[in-house]
Amino acid sequence: MAKKKEKYIAYVSTYTSGSKNKCGIKIYDVDIEKGRFSEKGQVEITNSSYITISHNRRFLYSITDYGVQADEILPDGNLRLVNYATINGMRGCYISTDYDDKFLIVAGYHDGKLTVLEIEENGAVGEIVEEIYHKGLGSVAERNSRPHINCARMSRDNKYLLEADLGMDRVNVYSLNHATGKLKSVDIIRSEQDSAPRHLKFSRDGQFLFVVHEMKNYIDVYRYYEKSPGNPEFEKTQTVSTLSKYHDTKSAASTLKLSYDNKYLLSSNAGDNSVIVYSLDEMGMLHKLFCLPISGDYPKDASLFPDNRHLVSLNHESHTLTFFKVDLENGTMVMNGPEMAIDRPNCIIFHRLP
Repeated sequence: MAKKKEKYIAYVSTYTSGSKNKCGIKIYDVDIEKGRFSEKGQVEITNSSYITISHNRRFLYSITDYGVQADEILPDGNLRLVNYATINGMRGCYISTDYDDKFLIVAGYHDGKLTVLEIEENGAVGEIVEEIYHKGLGSVAERNSRPHINCARMSRDNKYLLEADLGMDRVNVYSLNHATGKLKSVDIIRSEQDSAPRHLKFSRDGQFLFVVHEMKNYIDVYRYYEKSPGNPEFEKTQTVSTLSKYHDTKSAASTLKLSYDNKYLLSSNAGDNSVIVYSLDEMGMLHKLFCLPISGDYPKDASLFPDNRHLVSLNHESHTLTFFKVDLENGTMVMNGPEMAIDRPNCIIFHRLP
């Protein structure tokens, strides 16, 4: 009996301000073999900065101008509104859940605020259970003069919440009380001055942490373990550039994304308008495969397809999706068909249908 082909859809978040289209989340059918998308649907939502899917794969959560929005993922991949909830602050820029899907975590770039909200049994976003307003002074006028929380996500063992503060050049580490959602500061990972840590990722086994730095275009790799209960340790093991030798001097690292099988790590560079792909070995070391142009302006996000044979780039300033065939063994990437028009794309998630 022939094995059924796995079916995927892709969710792409976009900004809607200044656009006639008020649907900030686009839904696409994914053709894995051809490495292309076809439009499936869209969801009305304002300025969807970032999206995430619950670990039980049942709900999609998004940033909106009004706080956060929860949608149920239907069997065909379409979305059905569950509810909205306020975050009691300015619009967030990043959203994630803990690994038990009990809490929703929102990072605030504009006001430097970290917010934790309950997730109810039906997937709805509940009450705010924790708010942390960060304070301090950075070193660069305006851009890095105060806290800007750009990413917040849990360690794979679900013990610690890490947040990248690109305004203060550090990663703050908190322990999470799983009963109350309250946070307790337990560590700070300090980055190089004016480096601007932007995004965080843990390897699938949870042993390695990757931190991409926007302003100095590099990724730091840390080995993570607990010296004792409640006492995390992050030991730096590697620093790798996100650029090629022949790069644009005005570049800013943007995304940080693991492949579907967690064997490859991808980052992108605005200004240089390139994407870089690394292989990830068993020791958590990154090995550069290629760094190549994405045929668009400001690749705010990019992702390998689940087959690792295709790649899509979300080009925020040129309002396009561009598609490529990739050969990871030989380190090549070639254009795969025409670009697709889309207003200011921000974030992409592939989702396998049941």
